[in-house]
Amino acid sequence: MDISIVVPAYNEEESLGELVAWIDRVAKAEKLSYEIIIVDDGSSDNTWKEITRLSQENQGVRGIKFRRNYGKSAALNVGFEAAQGEVVFTMDADLQDSPDEIPEMRRMILEDGYDLVSGWKKVRHDPLDKRLPSKLFNRVTRRISGIKLHDFNCGLKAYKKDVVKTIEVYGEMHRYIPLIAKEAGFKRIGEKVVTHYKRKFGVSKFGIERTIKGFLDLLTVVFATKFGKSPMHLFGALGTLMFLIGFLATIWLGAKKLYCVYNGIPMQLLTSNPYFYIALVGIIMGTQMFLAGFVAELVTRNSPERNKYQIAERL
Repeated sequence: MDISIVVPAYNEEESLGELVAWIDRVAKAEKLSYEIIIVDDGSSDNTWKEITRLSQENQGVRGIKFRRNYGKSAALNVGFEAAQGEVVFTMDADLQDSPDEIPEMRRMILEDGYDLVSGWKKVRHDPLDKRLPSKLFNRVTRRISGIKLHDFNCGLKAYKKDVVKTIEVYGEMHRYIPLIAKEAGFKRIGEKVVTHYKRKFGVSKFGIERTIKGFLDLLTVVFATKFGKSPMHLFGALGTLMFLIGFLATIWLGAKKLYCVYNGIPMQLLTSNPYFYIALVGIIMGTQMFLAGFVAELVTRNSPERNKYQIAERL
């Protein structure tokens, strides 16, 4: 199998037929064997009926149906598990991504040696209230992740088969697949400017909450990838720092009080000084964070996946 195209679909019955026909034309022109895996993410319209019809007419179309709406990440993860192609593509079902990009992105994977190629919608046909938050989101993600991509949110991506069989996508982490892949050891990540079309059918399934969730998910994925196997490195360090600051501040306040008493200098009670309570809170919070890291480390040590590593090759 040359290529697999994983297509998450949620209430997209009107566009699927045209999308499948478009992919079929491109694949036949390039003489590529293909499979299209359409994941019905709990649609409430006739999306599944349309997938059933398409699979009967085209042997390359496969369908997976969720009992309810789980989200794009779940759809991609299930699609990745089912994919058999040498190069795996992801593509949105709304016809805004162009299958004409498939041949060049496949070439970049096979000939240029990229592990992952992400599309860049340099010219977007979306309303301003979607473009501006997206630019801010991408800028922050670039700075934090160190991956020089312009468009992390682009649904059109190409992967080596090993990548999709190695990574796990869950929650709302589909935005951060490049970062997840990088942390899994797939560091050759490329980008290609792709054509973006206006939505032809239906309405967008994402609102302003997408931006808020995106930043929260970024913190989650950064923490999980950097400290998932060693939480004590984060909580222990922060806890120790806060404890030391609070402890040293308490010693300074006590020493200052003793100095004033010894020299007969009037001074308010320590319990009347707000800095005393700030120092006390620092000691308590530092102790709690250290203990949280210690407990998290015990949980990690007993995890069945504590020694699960991704092996690239064996001799």
